[in-house]
Amino acid sequence: MQQIKGTLIPIGGNEDKGIEENEQYTLEFIDEGILFHVVKEAGGVDANIVVIPTASSIPVEVGENYLDAFDKLGCTNVTVLDIRSKEDSEKDSSIELIKNADCIMFSGGDQSKITNKIGGTQIHDILVDRYQNEEGFVIAGTSAGAMAMATQMIAGGSASEAFIKGAVRMYKGLNLIPELIVDTHFIRRGRFGRQSEAVAKFPNLIGIGLAEDTGMIIKNGNDCTVIGSGMVIVFDGATLTHNNEKVLKEGTPMTMANMTIHVLSNGDKFDIKNRTVSVLPIEAPFI
Repeated sequence: MQQIKGTLIPIGGNEDKGIEENEQYTLEFIDEGILFHVVKEAGGVDANIVVIPTASSIPVEVGENYLDAFDKLGCTNVTVLDIRSKEDSEKDSSIELIKNADCIMFSGGDQSKITNKIGGTQIHDILVDRYQNEEGFVIAGTSAGAMAMATQMIAGGSASEAFIKGAVRMYKGLNLIPELIVDTHFIRRGRFGRQSEAVAKFPNLIGIGLAEDTGMIIKNGNDCTVIGSGMVIVFDGATLTHNNEKVLKEGTPMTMANMTIHVLSNGDKFDIKNRTVSVLPIEAPFI
């Protein structure tokens, strides 16, 4: 197995508190505490950060949102790369930005847009190569941007029909971390059942459910450290003793016995290869 040198930072998302469902009024935004970790891992405020709002239906507004957020942290070198088609992913100017970036930041929105417009392009190849081979290179993503990091990507599905076969839709992601299935907005949107079905479909993979304003710093493709104010729920299907996902018809309630679930918070660690948890002592300070 190849030793991964780069860093992934999937983030659970954190919308503003507007009551409207329209994305125009609920811009994806990450707390400055989470962004601080992104900047730190990328090398500090002078790092070359490229924001890609491809997943969003309002990429200009989302890009400006991130420019403002990084500016508040003192960042001096932030660019928005507005990719709206596969052709945009093949442009020399786009490729040059990706080659020179210290950090790529994917916004929230619709994760399928990321894989449809970037997957299989030169930009995708460069991202995978740099992540695998360059120490200090960071790929961060919130909400859709986090979910697209997986190989088996959750593309959608109803939380209200949780634990019913067919409640989750899967799609091919960017294949950055094939061992994981990532879901976001996990607590607020009640996605426990959706992730359970995803892991039942792929019991050899590990499900990660990220609460809002919460993320994981993943080093070497293996060593995960929780950051932020919420929880990360880990689903380990390797221990399942009963899993009827493959034989059920769609719309049928599912049975899963002995799935292992971990609830982790700030500073806790998870080892992907060994599927082990290292929890901070209760008296440890909040970081």
